[in-house]
This record gives sequence, C-alpha cells and structure tokens, in this order.
Amino acid sequence: MRLDMMEELISCIAKELVTQPEAVTVTKIQKADLEVYRLHVAPDDMGKVIGKQGKIARALRLVVKAAAVRADVKVAVDIV
Repeated sequence: MRLDMMEELISCIAKELVTQPEAVTVTKIQKADLEVYRLHVAPDDMGKVIGKQGKIARALRLVVKAAAVRADVKVAVDIV
C-alpha cells in the first residue's frame, strides 16, 4: 500500500462512521521514524469515531497498522 493511500484509508473509514463526513480531515506528521496521522472530525461525531470504551478507535488503529506492516512503516493514529 502506498503511503499516500494511508490518509485516504483513514478518511474513508471515518467518513462512513460520522454524520458530517465533510468535516473529516486527515493530516500526516512525521516524527523520526514514526508517521502520525491526525484524524479531525466534528465535535458531535467524536463519540461515533471513538465508540464505546474506545472499541471503534482501536479497530481503526488496528486496520491502519495492518496496512502499515505491508508498507514497512511505523504509524500511529490520533483522533483530535
């Protein structure tokens, strides 16, 4: 998976979860050997992206990390 597709993957998953998909943005920050993707959603949709006890956020991070293994990079996803 190409690295520019990682942002698209996160954005696509998040847009399906929220009620305001136009407010979803993903930005990438490089920190040494770690790529941090920051997911921004509308305040009303924050709970939908995090889920009960963080289960949806955990699943989103798991999918992204699985894709990153194929690209041989270290990634993290922050929901802000």
